Amino acid sequence: MISLSLNGWVPMDDIEAVKQQLAELMAEHRDLDEIIERLIHEKPFDQIQVQRLKKRKLSLKDKISSLEDMLVPDIIA
Repeated sequence: MISLSLNGWVPMDDIEAVKQQLAELMAEHRDLDEIIERLIHEKPFDQIQVQRLKKRKLSLKDKISSLEDMLVPDIIA
């Protein structure tokens, strides 16, 4: 089966793979959020490590947004 996505026609198997990857990235994003919060509340905390984790979290958010865009049909209003 084929479905329409932002990038055109995508096989249904690919959509399922995108959904799976999206779920994994969202879980990692949540985990990073919890780790960052824990590290910030520890005194003293490693500012460089926190910055690296925040950078990774932002990168994940960008990937999540890209994958979500693939799943949402491009509807021209």
